Amino acid sequence: MNLEGKIALVTGASRGIGRAIAMELSAGGAFVIVNYNGSESAAAETVRAIETAGGQAEAWQCNVADYGACEQMINGVLEKYKHIDILVNNAGITRDNLLMKMSEAEFDAVIDTNLKGTFHTMRFVSRQMLKQRSGRIINLASVVGIVGNAGQTNYAASKAGVIGMTKTAAKELAARGITVNAIAPGFIETDMTDKLSEKIREQMNAQIPLGRFGKPEYVAKAAAFLASDDASYITGQVLNVDGGMVM
Repeated sequence: MNLEGKIALVTGASRGIGRAIAMELSAGGAFVIVNYNGSESAAAETVRAIETAGGQAEAWQCNVADYGACEQMINGVLEKYKHIDILVNNAGITRDNLLMKMSEAEFDAVIDTNLKGTFHTMRFVSRQMLKQRSGRIINLASVVGIVGNAGQTNYAASKAGVIGMTKTAAKELAARGITVNAIAPGFIETDMTDKLSEKIREQMNAQIPLGRFGKPEYVAKAAAFLASDDASYITGQVLNVDGGMVM
């Protein structure tokens, strides 16, 4: 994918899927803003990996759940680099619990980061993209936002909300050449899945027609495609990268 000259902001890019997306966009030629909240060292490691591979990147701290901090980050990036061409909303957290045991704090924390965080960055990036008459917004949803999952009322609600917000923003921004799409990953190999027992992994694999977990790079390839000119006629869509889990 030819992304030369593009400025890409990837939230939650210090590890996992976010890091893979940052690496893939950089490989296509984009300058990547590696957003992180808590782990400065992990974000610096992502930047080093990009630079080692011949790309360019910069780490930028911001808690996407904070409306004012997001405004400050977007304005800061624009002041320094003059444009933002690609926004990937990947930052997300989980606070799993059964519905009758879930606390208000657990529910609010997930909604604030996963759903409101996506709104915050889209809110402030959209104005610049409207001026540019171009832009690519890619939101990370989840198959859980489509089919639900026991113990994840908050997470499923946040990801279903991301899907609804993606479709609405796509309709609002299309006239200016801005596309807005979502990716819904299934079971992807991450630090979290590495800690699962073999029995649980087998149970999860049984739900996947292709019979294996996905890799972060699979999601990253999809994101790079949606960020490219090759996807200029695709907007308002949800692309499942899930091995056939949700058909």
